[in-house]
Amino acid sequence: MAHTWELWGNVIIAGTFAALLAAPATVALSRRRARAGHPAPLRTALADVGIVVGTAPWIWMILTPSDGPTGVGLVPFRDLADLAGAPWQTVFVQVGGNLLVFAALGALLPVRSPALASPARVAAVAAAFSATVEALQYALRLGRFSSVDDVLINTAGAVIFSLVTHRWWAGRYPAGTVPQ
Repeated sequence: MAHTWELWGNVIIAGTFAALLAAPATVALSRRRARAGHPAPLRTALADVGIVVGTAPWIWMILTPSDGPTGVGLVPFRDLADLAGAPWQTVFVQVGGNLLVFAALGALLPVRSPALASPARVAAVAAAFSATVEALQYALRLGRFSSVDDVLINTAGAVIFSLVTHRWWAGRYPAGTVPQ
């Protein structure tokens, strides 16, 4: 049970704290952008705050020291293959959790900027952030296992969630301004 709280407790605490700050932060950011003449102050403020609120708790959890196995897995799909014999709950937590790490980023990044409004660009940003987080886990010796499979699943989650919100952002930009 202690391990479960260690795993999810940090997400709950950080998520609650972030959610309490989300509304005032969105209002303040939107007002500041409106005063500066930004063309879409509320939409971009909602997207920016949503990305932070939806991603920060997961990053907090991932970068929290643990007493679990350490090491590095650089062979793609090897760590996923090792999950084949694990209980379904372990697979669900590992894969499901990694799919959600950059879900908010993937869903809202295209809303934030037309320059990032394509699944390929979302994938590039998510992969870069995910690789950075995995490198930090290793470099900071947090007692966590750093794996290329985590990068792949984190990136896949961001892309999936960008596709979920595609209808919302694809029609928002004038023809020819959304990269393919």
